[in-house]
Amino acid sequence: MTGARLDPIDLKILDAIQRDGRITKLALAEKVGLSPTPCWMRLRKLEKAGIVAGYHARIAMRHVAPVTTVLMEVTLGNHRQADFDRFEKAVRDIPDIVACWAVGGGVDYILKVMTRDIDAYQRLVDRLLEREIGIDRYFTYIVTKAVKENVVLPVAALTQAEIPK
Repeated sequence: MTGARLDPIDLKILDAIQRDGRITKLALAEKVGLSPTPCWMRLRKLEKAGIVAGYHARIAMRHVAPVTTVLMEVTLGNHRQADFDRFEKAVRDIPDIVACWAVGGGVDYILKVMTRDIDAYQRLVDRLLEREIGIDRYFTYIVTKAVKENVVLPVAALTQAEIPK
């Protein structure tokens, strides 16, 4: 299933479950204007197609434990496929690295790192450098405040469709 095959009902389903992943089958059906069984079948089809990749709770970590969020730019020393593969395998295995994007431009990767404090972040960097996974340079940006952090993706805008009200 591709974006071209998503109809307005599919878009409404995606919008609804992004906003409330715990929505009941009945409430979802009412929200999108279908009876429960066809609505549920559409949702299952979206899940099987990989469009709905999972359901998650959004944790407000500041209420659980101290947390420091750091964005890290990384440039590798070499740019062979094996170098990229080695680096990517290493970061996948580190829970403190919560996101990693390969990017074009002046750096190779941007990482989002969450640790208890700056000291923990620096210890993580030291371990990365000791593992010799190809890091040539890195730059650290400490997040002082989250201004915007959407979890609801603009599906309709990206598919150039309008979600019916």
